[in-house]
Amino acid sequence: MKPCVGQEHPVSVNDVLQRKDNALHRSALPVRKNGRIRSVNGTSVSGAARYSESPEVVGFRKKWYPDITNAQWNSWRWQVTHRLESAAQLEKMFRLSHSEHDALYSEDNVFPFAVTPYYASLLHPDDPDDPLRRTVIPVMKEHVRSFGEADDPLCEDAMSPVPGIIHRYPDRVLFLVTPWCSTYCRYCTRSRMVGNHKIALKSYKKRISGALTYIASNPAIRDVLLSGGDPLTLDNIRLEWLLREVRNIPHVEVIRIGTKVPVVLPQRITDDLVMMLRQYHPLWMSVHVTHPKEITSEAQRAFNVLADAGIPLGSQTVLLSGVNDDSAILRDLYHRLMRVRVKPYYLYQCDPITGSAHFRTSVEKGVEMIASLQGHTSGYAVPRYVIDAPGGGGKIPIEPDRRVSRSGGMLELVNYEGGNFSYPDTGNGVPSRNHATMDGWSR
Repeated sequence: MKPCVGQEHPVSVNDVLQRKDNALHRSALPVRKNGRIRSVNGTSVSGAARYSESPEVVGFRKKWYPDITNAQWNSWRWQVTHRLESAAQLEKMFRLSHSEHDALYSEDNVFPFAVTPYYASLLHPDDPDDPLRRTVIPVMKEHVRSFGEADDPLCEDAMSPVPGIIHRYPDRVLFLVTPWCSTYCRYCTRSRMVGNHKIALKSYKKRISGALTYIASNPAIRDVLLSGGDPLTLDNIRLEWLLREVRNIPHVEVIRIGTKVPVVLPQRITDDLVMMLRQYHPLWMSVHVTHPKEITSEAQRAFNVLADAGIPLGSQTVLLSGVNDDSAILRDLYHRLMRVRVKPYYLYQCDPITGSAHFRTSVEKGVEMIASLQGHTSGYAVPRYVIDAPGGGGKIPIEPDRRVSRSGGMLELVNYEGGNFSYPDTGNGVPSRNHATMDGWSR
């Protein structure tokens, strides 16, 4: 493998990917079942997502998309082919701040902007400090490189033995199956490589084939995480081919999918998709969720459909300054997730990618958030707070230290309410002679 040089020599995605063949995601491929075409160009009735719309979505549609039919709006293909991708589009719908305006019109942007019409409906039209708006609309602070930041702070490029694979841990790999997302988060760890890039089909096939060969030739790999980009932006045909190829590798026990689709593009979670996914168990899904506002009726339906298919769901949340670094907001988010059968899994300290200082909180704030959850909600609703160590160190858990002191054989502890308690920490379970005991122990 290459030495870790990501911080000094970041790899530009333009060196690898060319703006060509976005048809991998946008093409209007027919979906067939029992020999009959179920959907073309996302206008299916049987294959489309079905749910009641959130009030904010209804108002947004009425104002900006009055002539769009329900079949079109509820089609994931329509959503991705009608993404908002330019300043001119945004200016019609939102009152942009000076920073947003300048960033959108800047010629120095490396990381593109895109948001689905559905997700745009959740953004406040007049408030640039709206939490969801801050996560997807660029500002000029992205152009400021602060202390400790890097384009590849986790040294993922150095841990890539073949294109498309990041092999950091002994028994599992990250499989980057696409550089494409339906909506781009401004704090994305892989902003150096993801974006509105069209993959040359021949190059894509070679990349995927090489990655599959690497997995198949390494018997220690038992867990494969499909990521990118967002794997669920691939159409069913290509996604199922990938799942089948990975599942056919004998030593792969578990397949996971990392995605934000259920909250930015819930229309993608169709009956056809779920019927296909359930054939490849054990299949797990990690969903990137940021704020309670994302848990709309559309997202709830998507989560429930996935859970009904027997897919274990876990959430991954990045702690973001001014977005969700508040105990009430996180508690609300995790309670909402629990109600739709999503286990809060990780709370990430924001990675120090270039231009992320305005998003990053202190680590003390993260510890404070976890401490504010412990004891105040069920254990299932408390995620693990981790730092993905710069330099490729992997995820390191950070927890509030409830240990205060040690006195003799007693460990002094403080609970979530600040109460003091003692635990007999004797090491081998045999009390010392100085402690009175029962059931035949010497006194």
